Amino acid sequence: MALLWAGDATAQAVAADLGASTEQAESPDPAQGEIVVTARRRNENLQTTPLSGSVLSGTDLANKGVANVDALQFASPSIVVNNFGQGIDFNVRGIGKGEHNTQTATGVITYRDGAPTFPGYFQQEPYYDVANIQVLRGPQGTIVGQNATGGAVFVNSNDPIIGGGYHGYVNANVGNYSEAGAQGALNIPVSDTLAARFAVFGTRRNGFYDITGPGGTKYTGNNGDVRQLAGRFSLLWKPTTQLSILSKTDVDYLDMGAYPASPYTNQFRNLPIGSATPNPNYRDLFDITANSPQEARDKFYRSILRVNYEFDGGLQLRSVSAYAKGNTKYRADLDGTATRNNTFFDSVDERQISQELTLISPDTKRLTYLVGVFGLWNKYEFLPPFQFVTGVPLGNRLTEYRLQGTNPNRSLAAFGQIGFVITPKLKLELGGRYTASRSRNDIDVLQYGVPIVAEQETKSDDFSYKASIGWEAGRDHYLYGFVATGFKPGGLNVPVGLGNPAPFGAEQVTSYEAGWKANFADRRIRTSVSAFYNDYEDFQVTIGNPTIPVFGLQVNVPGKTKIYGFEAEADVKLGAFTFDVGMNVLHSELGRFFATDPRIPAAVPCNINTGPASASCRNLKGMEQSYAPNFTFNVGASYEIALGGGATLTPRANYGHIAPQWATLFENPALGDRLEARNIVNAQLALNKGSVTVTAYATNLTDQHYPAALNSGLYFAGPPQQYGLKVLKAF
Repeated sequence: MALLWAGDATAQAVAADLGASTEQAESPDPAQGEIVVTARRRNENLQTTPLSGSVLSGTDLANKGVANVDALQFASPSIVVNNFGQGIDFNVRGIGKGEHNTQTATGVITYRDGAPTFPGYFQQEPYYDVANIQVLRGPQGTIVGQNATGGAVFVNSNDPIIGGGYHGYVNANVGNYSEAGAQGALNIPVSDTLAARFAVFGTRRNGFYDITGPGGTKYTGNNGDVRQLAGRFSLLWKPTTQLSILSKTDVDYLDMGAYPASPYTNQFRNLPIGSATPNPNYRDLFDITANSPQEARDKFYRSILRVNYEFDGGLQLRSVSAYAKGNTKYRADLDGTATRNNTFFDSVDERQISQELTLISPDTKRLTYLVGVFGLWNKYEFLPPFQFVTGVPLGNRLTEYRLQGTNPNRSLAAFGQIGFVITPKLKLELGGRYTASRSRNDIDVLQYGVPIVAEQETKSDDFSYKASIGWEAGRDHYLYGFVATGFKPGGLNVPVGLGNPAPFGAEQVTSYEAGWKANFADRRIRTSVSAFYNDYEDFQVTIGNPTIPVFGLQVNVPGKTKIYGFEAEADVKLGAFTFDVGMNVLHSELGRFFATDPRIPAAVPCNINTGPASASCRNLKGMEQSYAPNFTFNVGASYEIALGGGATLTPRANYGHIAPQWATLFENPALGDRLEARNIVNAQLALNKGSVTVTAYATNLTDQHYPAALNSGLYFAGPPQQYGLKVLKAF
């Protein structure tokens, strides 16, 4: 078992395997300075593709200390990740999911090996044995899978290699907080047409927190001790040169122990804010009090089958099928104190089935095309008997809100794109997508002892499009521009009070983008610059219920919301020196609408269109999008020092900055809405000789303690400083 343990900072440090598969389809090795992306179902050079995106190889992830989605925001521009415990909200360019619930779809889709993953839960799946991560920014959907308003993230694990022999790696580590572990992978040649790959990951680490119980007594619950095990088995079969069949099955048991959190008021040095009166409850984010048990555990499995058949002439028919099922369990001290008894518990099953079928033309013709159909069926089951419960205290039916039942969702789509080479240097692409979505509630509620039955259904459909043009202005300069639309379906509100609440409508965004990509110094320096402008219609937000403002309600903003900005990236490889930098400047402003902050008691109605404006009913026109900081920046550098005898020593450093951001649309600092800037420094020192690498590492080197998210009046802390030693053996 000791060989199965691994650490949070031990993302695999082996170069990506460019094996033959349906995603990495037998192409020549990329030329110097060329980055290949496969997210659009073709092998394309990122520098001559009309989109904004970043690619991180498995080696890049290890060098930057990126082992899970939380850390990805410090290694790629325009990404913000906010971890509230059971759920993670992922925004790209301020678009994604600023409100956390199962009813609201996400605007940023994460794919694993070509198939969309669970949209909300189970996002702590670790990155191990990863070939690359491809981050596409802006609306996606006319060329692949599920529709997305903000972007898409493609996590591709290493594929088996036929004829590649036995090879792989083992990586073990130890670190502070009693961290210890290992991970590894093995490629197995079964025959001249069949190969397998087996990868494992595990981690154990004690919690970051110092928790005390009532009256200063020792807390007996879980303080966030992490215990994770994961495995992946892959098979690649190529019975003929034209047919390729790849299957991957992942099994994960992710016990995060708990997500302890503290009231936002504990972070104010003085109360009230701006006064000179010391706050008697001021304390560090990791110094917490609690009086209820806590837990946080996900377990799931996922199977993906990718089949690719190439006809004579190069036409390809590709199928991507996926089935995933899991259970998430979460228990929290909802007031974050040892004096009150506001608690929360849920146990939710989720099942998702997806199917994509795509016909892809050869790349060698003047006219290229791609057409496909896609279906996704997702079902949440809030387990009986009423295993979704919050109350003060639990166990008293007159003070509890309990829920059970199902929330099935379905999305069906047809999509396509054509490309036409106008001249050898000028290419036009046109794409379209029709999506039809449906969401249903079959829910039973016990609200303070009163039974409520919610049986509702809502449907939404949309046609989205993308038109782009790309011009190779020279061997090393590429200019592009596009206009694209994206769609996020509507949904159903959770029943609160009498009767069923009204559903909320779909959300649309129109995005305009122009960019310039260039290579310098014989392609040793690669740059990308882009500007974008997004118009939102029917932006989905959570506000106070118009007639019962103490409860929340998901609605659509009637006015237009605008998000626009500028991005720049550069990669430099000059001999032993490597350098990369990325930045994003963003501006967002909400359209005109009135809302009541559900955290502030109010007795007067507040109409979303007309108000009227009052102390409790606020006009939010011009407010910033939540979790959309106006500036993000990341930079990294390394230098390889030859020691003789084939040994090298490589120091590396990476810095990520995320500017302050608002956690709610109401922008109320007194209620903890302003999240401070994040400045994260990671560093490594790697000694390599032959196939063995020993690395000393540290993440969050300055030990910044910062709130990673605000939820239910609680601050959830980002990880503190971690350091350790890891040893990699490749074979």
